[in-house]
Formats: sequence, C-alpha cells, structure tokens
Amino acid sequence: MTTAELTVIDSHDALRELIGEPSENTRRKKIAVIEEHARTVIEHSPFVLLATSAPDGTCDVSPRGDPAGSVLILDEHTLVLAERPGNRLADSITNLIDNPHAGLLFLVPGMNESLRVNGRTTLVSDAPFFDRLIVQGKRPKLAIVLHVEDLYVHCAKAMLRSSLWDAATWPDRGDLPSMGRMLKDQLALAMSAEELDASLDDSSATTQY
Repeated sequence: MTTAELTVIDSHDALRELIGEPSENTRRKKIAVIEEHARTVIEHSPFVLLATSAPDGTCDVSPRGDPAGSVLILDEHTLVLAERPGNRLADSITNLIDNPHAGLLFLVPGMNESLRVNGRTTLVSDAPFFDRLIVQGKRPKLAIVLHVEDLYVHCAKAMLRSSLWDAATWPDRGDLPSMGRMLKDQLALAMSAEELDASLDDSSATTQY
C-alpha cells in the first residue's frame, strides 16, 4: 500500500471534523484526585498496564501483575508500584528516568470498565513504605512513585466489543505458539521449543519475586 492510497488525518481540526467534540461531562470526568471509587478499583486490580515514552517519542507498554491491593495508595494524589524482577531490559524504567511521565490502565477481572491514571513519576530504591511492597517474602529493589495529574474511568465499550472476560470466546491455547516456539523461530536458537518452554516455565515459577 502506498501513501497515496491513504486518507491521512494530520491536524486537530481535521480530526475533530471527523469525530466531533466530547460532551462537557466527558471533559469534566478527568480529575486529579484518587477519590473513593478510584481507590476501590485500584485496590481490587491485580493487573495494570504501564505506558512510558522515551525523549525521542518512542513508546512502550508493559504489563504489571501482583495480588490485588499491591499498588499502594499513599494519599489522594500518590500511587506506588513495585518494580518486580524481569528480563532486565528495563524499557519502562529507563524511559521514566529520561521522561518521568507515565500512564496506567487498571483492569479488574470481570469488570468491563477500566481506570486510566496519568501522572509524573519518581523512581526510588528505598523509602519507608518498601516493607509494604513485600510479596512472598521478597522486598523489591525499586518502586515507581506516581503523582496523579489526571484520572478517569474508561467506559465498557472496548471490553464489550472484545468479549475479553467471556471464556467462550477465548481461542484454544493450542492454536497459539508458545513463548519457546516464538523465541526459537525469531532468534534462530539451537534449543528446541520444548526445552525453551521448560526453562521459561521454571524461571516463571521460581523468580516471580
């Protein structure tokens, strides 16, 4: 496909002409405080997506999972996410050092609405609240402190369109490649996909924290 075949939207005016303007209530739903309902959603969420960007504008989205209630609410403007062990690429936290702005999307299983939180972060290696971040006896080496700049509930349409929580719509896992298979083929590794999967399963089971 060539650029000539695309109808490109490259201005705010062109975009608004196409999609229209949000209602006043939609504009007003962005708030800068963790009020009681947002607190309840955050406390029940075991899974959050963390969006960051580098100074050059390249972006990254990283999944974060912990038992529900593991994201700390220090006060009505401040959240804390533990940084758990990973692959050490550290794309998200490297971005945050260079550009502290981040976006969070909190999901609660079975809830079609999600919670979006945007703000400015600080990466810390110790603080009085670190003991509250311990899971399975493991204390994190790092945590992300986020000062909330805007927060709002996202409507159910995306979840309803995707049927995300409807198990009847889920694909057969056997129709999808395993991570070992993907790594073997993408990186042309000598190990078999089965060997890679066994190693990955062991690592996932023993180094979560």
